[in-house]
Amino acid sequence: MSSPIIFIGMHRSGTSLLGRLLEQLGLFVGEKKDENNEALFFLELNAWLMSQCGARWDQPEPISDLWKEASKTVLSSSKSYVRELMNSPRAARYLGFRRYLRYRSIPELSVPWGWKDPRNTYTLPFWLEFFPNARVIFIERHGVDVAQSLCVRASRSVDTTTKRYEQFKPISWVYPKRGGFSDSPRCLSLEGGFSLWESYQYQALDQLENFPENRIFRVRYEELLSDPFYTLKGAASFCGLSVLDERIRMVTRTVNPDRACSYRKNSELLKFAEAQEDRLRLWGYTP
Repeated sequence: MSSPIIFIGMHRSGTSLLGRLLEQLGLFVGEKKDENNEALFFLELNAWLMSQCGARWDQPEPISDLWKEASKTVLSSSKSYVRELMNSPRAARYLGFRRYLRYRSIPELSVPWGWKDPRNTYTLPFWLEFFPNARVIFIERHGVDVAQSLCVRASRSVDTTTKRYEQFKPISWVYPKRGGFSDSPRCLSLEGGFSLWESYQYQALDQLENFPENRIFRVRYEELLSDPFYTLKGAASFCGLSVLDERIRMVTRTVNPDRACSYRKNSELLKFAEAQEDRLRLWGYTP
């Protein structure tokens, strides 16, 4: 058995990039994943766990209710349910068919493994109950770039759902909409996305406050882009991956350094960053 690598950090902060790079170096991060390289098995469980408190990825704060004494029974039952899933045929959703036949259980994995999901930032205490020796990768990114990326994605989603509604409007009464027009109204504005970034930042530091230093790998997205070889080599070693330097160089050839602090190329975003100077400096960032 080996303990997992659990990725934490805000959405749009580079967790997908780092996860994909480490996966190419041998870290197993799940068989069935979504477009953000997030293992569906753990992503769905994180979303389910948060939903019990009325929380979700862009309104995560209510999950704190789950750790309160009044929710003791709910938490205990949730742990029992998840434990059963990880030791059942359902585990094949993460392991894949061949690995399931070999291990039969996710905790029995004997290779470097883990999963990335920004929701881990809030659900980490839950997973540490199962994997007390887990190691954590915490990746950060400049808050204005995060807010802009969230805003672009949220606006694109609204455009898509609105156009689809207009296209099928005459028969909308026959097939009522299952979802809304926006996945996250909070992220439709720069301030909304920025405040969400702050929430994840504070939560991550709170989670890691008493965590053993040798089980934390903290990295900035900007560092990964400016010096991908050195950063990835350190991350690979942290994950227990034995990789030749040449392999790391080959994997990092696709990393684009121009994506670092891209907000500076936009006058509107730069103005917004300057207005948030005090809030940014708390995290070691400047406009």
